[in-house]
Amino acid sequence: MLEIKINSTNENQRLNKYLLKYFNEAPKSFIYKIIRKKYIKLNDKKANGNEIIKNNDIIKIYLSDETINKFKKEKVINSTKQDFSILFEDENVIFCYKPVGISSQPDIKSKGNSLNEQLLFYMSKNGYKFEDYTPSICNRIDKNTSGIVTFGKNLKSLQALNEIFKNALVDKYYITAIYGNFDFKKNVTLYHKKENNKAIIKDTFFDGSKPIQTIFEPLKQKDNKTLLKVKLITGKTHQIRASLDYMGFSIIGDKKYNANSKNDNFKIKNQFLHCYKIHFKQIDNYLSYLSNTSFLCEVVNDEFKNILKFFNYNIKE
Repeated sequence: MLEIKINSTNENQRLNKYLLKYFNEAPKSFIYKIIRKKYIKLNDKKANGNEIIKNNDIIKIYLSDETINKFKKEKVINSTKQDFSILFEDENVIFCYKPVGISSQPDIKSKGNSLNEQLLFYMSKNGYKFEDYTPSICNRIDKNTSGIVTFGKNLKSLQALNEIFKNALVDKYYITAIYGNFDFKKNVTLYHKKENNKAIIKDTFFDGSKPIQTIFEPLKQKDNKTLLKVKLITGKTHQIRASLDYMGFSIIGDKKYNANSKNDNFKIKNQFLHCYKIHFKQIDNYLSYLSNTSFLCEVVNDEFKNILKFFNYNIKE
């Protein structure tokens, strides 16, 4: 018999969902079977699997050690680089700088070195045990965009972060540089649709499109180029890049939406786009202590530094 005590970081989830995470090698049919056959008790009562588990609840699992070991395997965390740098960390979250060239989540091209995998290895090195929850990043940014990414170290934190982003309780600010003189602050609403890994933008509704909203504010101008502060109100694929291109202002270095760019003398391989600040609004959940706080990312790579130097600008609030 195995006994598990629930703590405050893994409560507020259905028992059957928790068991699926705990028995990480088990199919759903196995979990449903052991619940149906009454091999699971919650607080000494037979469980049906739909109960919401709470802090200090006791789960008793009446299975042999052999069966438990068969369906529960220690998560293997592969060694990775640490390309990211930490901007803020506490017992619940990590806010970090993702550099250009690193995928946020694992994909075919990331070769086991995505930001999420790097953060898991970082946690593993610092003693975290992946028993019933695997931490994860919350917000993603494009591979060749840099800036702030948030990461939930426990289930309640990730749930809270997901709720915050879903309900638009966090403001996201980017800095970019474009060709042309962008003369005044604009709050722009357009219509967006993703097709074949590219965004299609129009100024009126078209079939399958959704409205997007972006606020653009010029910071500096020089030699028919503009440094822009961008606030995302919505968040769709390539929203900033495609919107600016549609408006006639291509981002320096953006080969997808500005294929003819020669990049002047910047020698930049990818689009200059950096998520430099996030600001949390009033929050009423597990991460309420983050309410009305901002986090700034002044870290950029050398290519981006050259563009900021060109405009004689330092990232600031």
